[in-house]
Amino acid sequence: MSVPYRVSFNGKLDRLSSLIDRLRVQVENAHTQDTGVHLANLWVLSDDADAMRLVFCPLDASLLNINKGLQPRDDETVLVAAHITISGVGKQLVNALPDCISVPLAEEPYLTAVVTPLIEEVTLPRCGGQAAFQRLCEVVVIRLLRHAMEQGKADTGLLNGLAHPRIAAALVAIHEAPGETWTLERLADTAGMSRTQFAVTFKELVGATPMGYLSNWRLDIARAELEAGRQVKSVASLCGFSSPAAFSRAFSKRFGASPREARIEPLRAEM
Repeated sequence: MSVPYRVSFNGKLDRLSSLIDRLRVQVENAHTQDTGVHLANLWVLSDDADAMRLVFCPLDASLLNINKGLQPRDDETVLVAAHITISGVGKQLVNALPDCISVPLAEEPYLTAVVTPLIEEVTLPRCGGQAAFQRLCEVVVIRLLRHAMEQGKADTGLLNGLAHPRIAAALVAIHEAPGETWTLERLADTAGMSRTQFAVTFKELVGATPMGYLSNWRLDIARAELEAGRQVKSVASLCGFSSPAAFSRAFSKRFGASPREARIEPLRAEM
């Protein structure tokens, strides 16, 4: 059975959309006349020469205090400060980012193009401004992910794997079709590599074995589907498990609770 890989507008393999589809981005505008700015984890800054800089600490705003060089300099003005919370299965994509990332916008025109209307929504509030601000922040996150992948901002992890053209083909196959009967041989063939070369390269780049990554991806999707109210048997089939019993064993081992328990009461802690 062939897997219908998603392609981007230029006809190339789309490495991010299957993950971004599973992201949930919640945004709070923390910039209100310089109050609450310390709560933000995304900043747009401008210096005396009107050079702008985008700073994002995806997981913890307090990391700005550790990464002193990322805090606003004395010559910089805060144009936008927002607190962004990211959840969903695709969050592992964000987890692959550096703890904090600083991008001079003069070096990234594609980011500048979406940051400019973001600034307008803060400085010139109009009807629908909060909704527009939310959508624009989502686009900023997507373009930051693209920037990090293309610029090699991660030394290991998912973004690093997606930056490799052959390993990316296997990762997209897993993301697009978790229920497929994937084997190491099939994934290596998808990547156009020998089994040994594929296994070694995948582990070096992603930090997990191909089959280990596949298993975790399936279980993460299963957890989200169960918490959304989907039936256990249906989720087991969707995620490629041979039977509900096999699914239940794998799920309980990973999360410490049965699929039925997770469906009735969503698991609160990341495990």
